[in-house]
Amino acid sequence: MRAYFIRRLLLIPPTLLGVTLVVFILTRFVPGGPVESLLAQMRRASADGGARVGMVGQKQALSTEQIDQLKEFYNLDDTNHLRAYAKWLGVWPTAVGRKKVEFPASETSQPVRTALTRERLVIHREATGTYRLTTADGGSAGPWKVRSLGIKPTPPASTTDGAGAAPAPAPAGGAPAPAGTASETPSNPPAVIERLEVYQTRFTGVLTGDLGRSTRYQDTVVSMITERMPVSVYYGLMTMLISYLISIPLGLLKALKHNKLFDNVTSMLVFSGYAIPAFALGALLVTWLAVRLGWFPAGGFTGHDFADRDVTGKMLDILYHSALPLFCYTIGSFAFLTMMMKNQLMDNLSADYIRTAVAKGRSFNQAVRHHALRNAFIPIATTLGRLVTLLVTGSFLIERVFDINGFGLLFYESAIDRDYPVVMGTTLLTALLIMLGNIVSDLAVAMVDPRVKFS
Repeated sequence: MRAYFIRRLLLIPPTLLGVTLVVFILTRFVPGGPVESLLAQMRRASADGGARVGMVGQKQALSTEQIDQLKEFYNLDDTNHLRAYAKWLGVWPTAVGRKKVEFPASETSQPVRTALTRERLVIHREATGTYRLTTADGGSAGPWKVRSLGIKPTPPASTTDGAGAAPAPAPAGGAPAPAGTASETPSNPPAVIERLEVYQTRFTGVLTGDLGRSTRYQDTVVSMITERMPVSVYYGLMTMLISYLISIPLGLLKALKHNKLFDNVTSMLVFSGYAIPAFALGALLVTWLAVRLGWFPAGGFTGHDFADRDVTGKMLDILYHSALPLFCYTIGSFAFLTMMMKNQLMDNLSADYIRTAVAKGRSFNQAVRHHALRNAFIPIATTLGRLVTLLVTGSFLIERVFDINGFGLLFYESAIDRDYPVVMGTTLLTALLIMLGNIVSDLAVAMVDPRVKFS
């Protein structure tokens, strides 16, 4: 069994590579992106503001160079998707602290200062046409590098003729030049300017603990996930605890009282709760119990005076705000676990080993507790992995209804806003939790059923 779980754990890294690679490629090929979302927001802002604001919006239109700078800022300028994915993983060096410089052909050196260092650097042109980077005192520039981006395009020299042409200078003899002739004075050729980039390379990515920075909020993905994690873990743990504490005893009673009044009434309630979507039930509870009756808050995780309360007051405030969301979270899994527990227990009660145990002198209650109940736990153990995933992923629909800043809502909003770094970070964590949850389910089944032997 130990070898089986070791193999399962060793399969996690290649599976994560496959899942994240597919999602990464999809984010590069789907229509839209962070830059396109920004441009769309600017167009909507100019359209909603009327004619006057529309003129301002036209002034805010981005040039091609500015769009390229935005793509560079969001690390979307690499057209090689596999190399970009390797940079996200942290196995390929990424250029950071990039600073573009215009270097005239008439100069031999030029100072530059980047955002990552206060020390002034100097670019030198060598006799061979290459460039060298040093500090201001001529020392080594360390990790900083310089590369050429090509010659800056210059507009062609403009010439004027016809009616708008300046009069030609008079010849040496004093006679004026014929009217309408163009000036033959040669214009100065444009200066050659080469575009350079100063940068340094670092290994930044998943392997270094860096999941990137959100393109919408400009916060690190790790900080955004850790900020939402306590809320999602709280709802996940409470959902799992309430579901198991109620579903298992209720399913046991329903199996023992099959086709009686208690079983029929509870089945009607259980199936009614299972048929209602959790988000629709949440909207109904907010409308009646929160807005009209005012018994519960309409949303949020804590109250406005949460910081001023003592420990007991904070716990009560959290329970008060989470009562309605927890009811919506547990209603679906509660019905599923209850009916599974009942059906599995009824199948085991009709098995031959139960009749054999009763024939050997065991009471019916003892046969249920020591034999049937344990076997009925086997399918319940298989659902443990799904509930472990719920600890973090949650439900973005319920979080949207109750205005809960949880992990599910974060994933939904990042997908809508094309926030690629957050999408990749949440996808990585979700896939990891699903695989760990499956391993936990297998381990729980092996603990409940000694007949299961993994090899």
